[in-house]
Order: sequence, then C-alpha cells, then structure tokens
Amino acid sequence: MPNRTARQPAAADRDDPPDIATMRSTADRILAFDAKPISPEDLETLRTDMRGQLELLVPAVQGLAAGFPKGDIPRECALAGAREASMRLRLGIGGNSPVRMSVSMKLARSVVALCDHYENLGGR
Repeated sequence: MPNRTARQPAAADRDDPPDIATMRSTADRILAFDAKPISPEDLETLRTDMRGQLELLVPAVQGLAAGFPKGDIPRECALAGAREASMRLRLGIGGNSPVRMSVSMKLARSVVALCDHYENLGGR
C-alpha cells in the first residue's frame, strides 16, 4: 500500500469559507463603472485587502478544483485563474499613482474571477 500524506484542507473544506460578498464589494470599489475617486491611502488599504483575499481564494479554488476530473472545463478554467492570481500577487506596488491603480485593478479582476470560480465549483 502506498504511503499517503493527508491533504491540508482548503478553505472550502473548513467551516470558515471565504466571504465572497465582502470580496466582491472590495473589488467593486475599484472596478465599478461609477466608482468614486479613491485617495492614495484608501487605495493602499484596498490593495492590501485584495492581496489577502487572493491569498485565501487561490488555495480555496485549487481545493475545490481538485475534486473535479482532469480535463473538466470549469476545473481547468479555475486552475488557470488561480495561476493568474498567483502571478498577480507577485506584482509590486508601483512607483506612481497610475501604476498603483493599474496594479490594484489587476488584483481586483483576479478577486472577481476567483469568486466566480469558487461559486461555479460549488463553494458555499
């Protein structure tokens, strides 16, 4: 019999699933068509919040995706979104205001995408 190690439970497996509504609301503050101007301090707070949200969502989505067979389209799309979000977590802050906003918008898009994948894969 092969020696197996226990898989670390993803957020989706625990009693404390990601707060999808709050995550979507945070991203919406940046991505909304009619979004109000954001102060540099608030933008930094939102950026930090979204980084933390992605750090929760990436393993949660990966954990849910692991329950689907390889080649399953929703699984593969979710895993691609998780890889993209992981790459975006490596982005720097940015040197000036437009770059900071651009980085924040990319993080926000990944938050929304992973929220969608989480729900599409059956996350609560």
